Amino acid sequence: MIIDNIYLIQILVTIVFCVVFCIYDIKTGVVPNRLNNLLLAFGFSSNLILTIITGNVKFIFFSIISWSITYTITLLLWQLNVWGGGDVKLFSSISSVIPFGVNIPFLDISPVLSFYPFSFTVMVNSILVSFPFLMVLFIHLIIKNGAFDENIEVFKGFFNYKSLKMLMESSFNKHISISDLKEGMMVNNFYFDNEQVRELIESNRDTNLKVFRSDDSLSKYYFKTVTAGGITKKDMYLLKIMNAQRIISNKISVKMGFPFVPSILLGLVLAVFYGDLSMIILKNIIFVI
Repeated sequence: MIIDNIYLIQILVTIVFCVVFCIYDIKTGVVPNRLNNLLLAFGFSSNLILTIITGNVKFIFFSIISWSITYTITLLLWQLNVWGGGDVKLFSSISSVIPFGVNIPFLDISPVLSFYPFSFTVMVNSILVSFPFLMVLFIHLIIKNGAFDENIEVFKGFFNYKSLKMLMESSFNKHISISDLKEGMMVNNFYFDNEQVRELIESNRDTNLKVFRSDDSLSKYYFKTVTAGGITKKDMYLLKIMNAQRIISNKISVKMGFPFVPSILLGLVLAVFYGDLSMIILKNIIFVI
């Protein structure tokens, strides 16, 4: 009974933390490191208590293994611009608290389990529940920006890859003044010829910006953010200084940011009470077939 109570506390604490993270993500776009570290410490300590009570080392062992695997995989996905650095830490913290599938008999919770760690179930659920929202938002932005009105000939082949890519770029990007840049923003291709700009960016150690050679005959280079973490504080100040010195122009294109933590919270709740959505969908498809 004590073990079941600890399981329940782990679940409730994780959900409460995710609710708090949601508030921060929606209001500020940032997931606080201190709270993430606190959830991580709770995960390791609660599973260490389970190990001491049961005399079974599997609890703390799998907590550490689950955290290590989750952190490694999500970090790789972060480098591929799938999500932000705060999301990496949050997924990893969740994995340290709940390394196994949820199983609390007295609450009659028996979700559909998957063959991978619980944190991966939360990831899969988060992506699946966020997809419909992103599609609705995508359509809303297309209508709002009048993309079809201005480019009706270009967008006749809507399901064409190039047309769809053009739609996404025009809908999910916006132009702002460099003075309005904030840490974490994702900078799109910024074309330039000035060798000094290239040298300043490449000499910046703490940077998420990278300079590339341009295929465009009108300019030699372009720079952009290369990770989902967006620009660092040093990047932001460097761009503002170069703009103030008139080395680069004042307008810059950035990707629109979306709070992903609400999807993680919903994915976590669904994982606890229903299980892996992909397994449920697959099971229903096989049953129908």
